[in-house]
Amino acid sequence: MYASSSLRLLYSTPLQYQLTKQTPRLFTWSTQDLCLVFRSWHVRNTTHLILSLLAVIALSAGYEFVRNLARRYEARVDGAQSISEETSSLLPGRADTVTGEVERRRRNGRIGKAVFYGVQVFYSFFIMLLFMTYNGWVMISVAVGSAIGYVIWGGSGAAKSVACH
Repeated sequence: MYASSSLRLLYSTPLQYQLTKQTPRLFTWSTQDLCLVFRSWHVRNTTHLILSLLAVIALSAGYEFVRNLARRYEARVDGAQSISEETSSLLPGRADTVTGEVERRRRNGRIGKAVFYGVQVFYSFFIMLLFMTYNGWVMISVAVGSAIGYVIWGGSGAAKSVACH
């Protein structure tokens, strides 16, 4: 029932033991008892493994899609701000109104950029958690998905990102 007699002293039920099991910290190719991030994302057979690896590839590729969206949003916001600033200098009689509009757009642009940045940080840490299963198949899937995403959506200047992914 329990892995060892000393564990019997620490946990009164098998469920308590199961809930406190640590993720293995050694590299492995084994798919037996593979759990990815959530208790419900548990690989039970070959079909689950293949579907899980495809999901990891899709998630990793999706990260590049989000980065691409963030880059495009930043370029659009920065371009709109420079046009607004030029317009305010051309309309001296409406300077106060235009300046207020420029400030509102600048603030909204920064909020939008911050939201995209937060999504990228969350997404990259989630992918890091997948990688930290220390399972070779999952690690390869993260790399393959990242490469596919880069080919499809990446390639231009780097947007703000975290070093984890």
